[in-house]
Amino acid sequence: MTNLIVRLFVKNYENTTDMKVREAYGKTAGAVGIFCNLLLSVIKIIIGYLSATISIVADGFNNVSDAASSIVTLLGFKLSGKPADKEHPFGHARYEYISGLIVAFLIIFIGFSLFKTSVEKIITPEQAKTGIWSVVVLLFSVVLKLWMTVFNRKIAEKINSKTLVATAQDCINDVYATLAVLVCVFISRFTDFNINPIAGLGVAVFIIISGIKLVKETLDPLLGQMPDEELCKEITDKVKAYEGVIGVHDLVVHDYGPGRRFASIHAEVDYKQDIMKSHEICDNIERELGEELGIEIVVHLDPIVTDDAQTNVLKAITEKCVREIDESLHIHDFRIVKAINFTNLIFDVVVPFEFPYSEAETKALVEKKIKEVDTSYFAVISIDRA
Repeated sequence: MTNLIVRLFVKNYENTTDMKVREAYGKTAGAVGIFCNLLLSVIKIIIGYLSATISIVADGFNNVSDAASSIVTLLGFKLSGKPADKEHPFGHARYEYISGLIVAFLIIFIGFSLFKTSVEKIITPEQAKTGIWSVVVLLFSVVLKLWMTVFNRKIAEKINSKTLVATAQDCINDVYATLAVLVCVFISRFTDFNINPIAGLGVAVFIIISGIKLVKETLDPLLGQMPDEELCKEITDKVKAYEGVIGVHDLVVHDYGPGRRFASIHAEVDYKQDIMKSHEICDNIERELGEELGIEIVVHLDPIVTDDAQTNVLKAITEKCVREIDESLHIHDFRIVKAINFTNLIFDVVVPFEFPYSEAETKALVEKKIKEVDTSYFAVISIDRA
């Protein structure tokens, strides 16, 4: 069924690297979500009110929030597909993240509304009139939501969309919630205990918690979360593999939305290597990695001295001093400036975010260690974050 829908509504569906194709996938997923969730919500709310089963009504309103989520997702994909312009030179792909944030707040709002309704039904209870139609509707909902889970996961995998991964997870969460309501319907059917308002309360809490989690997930890329470790390793390994590159550091990855990632990295080369050759290496890296990984990457050329005995000795001493402070610290961009009575050791110290000392305290610790080796050494330190 998924493949049939894709073939019907997505032109050139095999070319998933094309942003227009990606947009079509997203809009198709959004349209399917709107239709399925509106269908479920109408059926559940009608059956729920007719049977006075608040947990089914609550589950129906949960599907309303899912439909609203699908609408926002569809709009998000539509807006994120807009090309770059004068006001937004990096494109509009972050609209996909913004749409996810709006969805999260909609879910929380619906959750609080259902919580209020459930509390009212607990205070002034009504006897539920459960019947075969309640069971049929809930079973149909479970089957449809399971299919929607598979559908969204397949689309998410094809276009590498975190938004649709979250949508798929939301669908499977709905399956669990509906199964809980189904259990309550059976309990109410065969006992005098009306558990439906309590179940409605549980569904409402579940919706609120899901919304809060979704807020965090969608805020992270907007705030600038740490890039994927595997991606960072892949970039550094590929750059270091080029002939003439001695080492790399200062990798920075900027995420402007799906398919719009930018990166910069410093590539160390021998200072004696012909400048034109070094520049050509950097150009090749930028072009080839950009095509292979779909990232616009800028390579900064860092010439380093490799054959000066004093520089190599002082670098080894500095590395030892830094490691004695903490094994997680390391240095790069090391060079020296020699004078008659002193020597400046100029370098960057890479400090992890969990390191317990401030930048000023870290500099002071390193300077003290180096002074213990020789009082004529002066450390000129820049702090980098991993």
